[in-house]
Amino acid sequence: MRIDYYESNEEMIAKLQLGRQGVYDIIVPSTYFIPTLLNLDLIQKLDHSKLTNIGNIDPQFSTIEEDPGNLHVIPYQWGTSGLAHRVQEGRETPRSWSLIFADTPDKGNFVIFDTARDALGSALKTLGYSYNSTDLAQIREAGELLTLTKRHPAFMGFDSGVGGLSKVMGGVAQTAQVYSGEAIKAVREDPKLAYIIPEEGCEFWLDLLAVPKDAPNVELAHEFLNYILEPQVGARLATFNNYATPNKAALEYIPPEDLANEGIYPPESLRAKMEYMKDLGEANRLYDETWTIVKSR
Repeated sequence: MRIDYYESNEEMIAKLQLGRQGVYDIIVPSTYFIPTLLNLDLIQKLDHSKLTNIGNIDPQFSTIEEDPGNLHVIPYQWGTSGLAHRVQEGRETPRSWSLIFADTPDKGNFVIFDTARDALGSALKTLGYSYNSTDLAQIREAGELLTLTKRHPAFMGFDSGVGGLSKVMGGVAQTAQVYSGEAIKAVREDPKLAYIIPEEGCEFWLDLLAVPKDAPNVELAHEFLNYILEPQVGARLATFNNYATPNKAALEYIPPEDLANEGIYPPESLRAKMEYMKDLGEANRLYDETWTIVKSR
């Protein structure tokens, strides 16, 4: 068995396109990259007759805009991107993006995601706009907020979720933008840490499983997908990774303390303000241009 890792969806596509044809049976893309994979004809339609467990999927994950009916992908795990924060005794912690965007002199050291859509998305939500805004003025305003924020003395730079979390765990930073599962694991190791879903809203992401167009073992790939959809398998995956399962039948096997953990399974009051990251087509250019300006100033 061969397993390759990648840092981004773009890198995954590069692996599929550049000399890796006929190598992979399963890939793990993000929701917003499904249109790109379909447009490039890189994934195949799934044979539902071989996926006898497909009915275990929670209906909300079978109606995603990018692939309604799970014709080309099945949901794997889901979570959020929020803030890992080292709590200060005797001081109330705001459940807000203000932990990194407020221009206050006593703000602790902080780290922001080193990707355009994540960084600008958090700034957009702070300003009360959509995470997927295509309004040039709003995107530029978010860029200005990021530029102002990176000039704060407490700014420790842009980094990956793992990199930022390491700084918080090591006591170098107080707050960092992170993914939920990694943060929950850290909180369990250090009770002085907290995972915060900002009240203004954040990204609600869904990782998926797909079969490449040129997969060498299509039958085996479907067997694996069907195995992942088994209730107890889905529960073990979610419990091990500290992410939420999209497998509705798996919920009865999830530890009660995990189901009650709002960092893993946010209540509807928080979910209502969350958004999937979408493929914005030509508007992606606005984010790239704004991000270039932010990074260069």
